Amino acid sequence: MVFLVLPLAGLLVRAPWSTLAERLAEPQVLEALRLSLVTATIATLICLLLGVPLAWLLARVGFPARRLVRALITVPLVLPPVVGGVALLLVLGRRGLVGQWLEAAFGISLPFTTAGVVIAEAFVAMPFLVISVEGALRAADLRLEEAAATLGASRWVIFRRVTLPLVAPGIVAGAVLCWARALGEFGATITFAGNFPGRTQTMPLAVYLALETEPEAAIVLSLLLLAVSVIILAGLRDRWVTGP
Repeated sequence: MVFLVLPLAGLLVRAPWSTLAERLAEPQVLEALRLSLVTATIATLICLLLGVPLAWLLARVGFPARRLVRALITVPLVLPPVVGGVALLLVLGRRGLVGQWLEAAFGISLPFTTAGVVIAEAFVAMPFLVISVEGALRAADLRLEEAAATLGASRWVIFRRVTLPLVAPGIVAGAVLCWARALGEFGATITFAGNFPGRTQTMPLAVYLALETEPEAAIVLSLLLLAVSVIILAGLRDRWVTGP
């Protein structure tokens, strides 16, 4: 506990409490916070759109490559974020496998843009959502769905009226964890999207930049991210203790 808590306590001890409010109100801090909140929210929505059907496929459909698919989904959890950023550049960069086609056909260039930040955050955060939702689907009582089917309900009605309410807590928990991971993303973002104030400079990148020029500002930004993390974990405490 000392090993885990002492570094966090160091932030609290060294924080410039007397000037905390002034520093939080600085334009560059507010801009980085706004960009972080917007991109993390959009990334979470993308993860919900793509991750919930994928989790349902893994939990309810048996196919030969399911273990391989599950392993590939969890790769971003163990992959160094910088490597993820390099991989995104090789695929979506201007000379990437897909990026060169996007630029030639539609004039779309994703690296070093706000959209690139969203893609980088979604890439590293989606496994948190998929794992949470898949666990909730596996823990759901299938007998309720079978009972609805015997009463003549269609698959869509069963999913909307039975399955979705059963797994809603897991979806919410996964979405919150996904959002928190996206909010704190650094390595893939700085590699794929760069560090441009007002466009790609999120809170973690602002912390990194401030640490080199103004350490007290870096402490203030770190405290803000720490507060968000504590609030999220406190809100999900029961789910971590009791499971899905």
